[in-house]
Amino acid sequence: MTAPDPVALLDELVRGRRSVRRYLPRPIPRADLLAILDTARWAPSPHNTQPWRFALLTRPELKEHLGVAMARRWTADLTADGLPPEAVEAQVSRSRQRLRGAAAIVIVSLYLGDLDQYPDPTRQAAEQTMATQSLGALVQTLLLAAHARGIGACWMCAPLFCPDVVVEALHLPRDLIPQALVTLGYAAAEPPARERLPLAALLALDD
Repeated sequence: MTAPDPVALLDELVRGRRSVRRYLPRPIPRADLLAILDTARWAPSPHNTQPWRFALLTRPELKEHLGVAMARRWTADLTADGLPPEAVEAQVSRSRQRLRGAAAIVIVSLYLGDLDQYPDPTRQAAEQTMATQSLGALVQTLLLAAHARGIGACWMCAPLFCPDVVVEALHLPRDLIPQALVTLGYAAAEPPARERLPLAALLALDD
């Protein structure tokens, strides 16, 4: 029997992943949730500092509490932007429904405590930027780990706009900076593939 081609398997996994926003009312086994996070922690990071921490939410009341707190801040922001009340309500309600419908939510936070320290602000800012960038690798690994198990996911950046609200609502340690929210669940429908720019349009230099 021919062994599976790892390159083909990886390509299929990466190209087949979708951002899933509607889920079936079906719980995810805890063993699968922990396995997804366990795989995600192998993402690359600066100096192997692993500057991330997870918060795993599965209880409906906790997801609802977070949704209410974030919705309050977002409502205030959208209102200040001048959006009419009906448009604000529509956007906020749609976002809250995504949280309610997910079987689980993972909050990914930045942790700066183990980063290298420099005497000048330029290098220190670069160190923090490297740490922040590594969270993107972490989340992508998490998304692929979920997809490989038949579990849908969606990366939401809402915590970037209200990290203090997330910390307060979930009673997280004060040295964590929430950066991303990933919803997880079994897809209610397969989202269509979205077009990507051709490689030729992305190559700034090909020497």
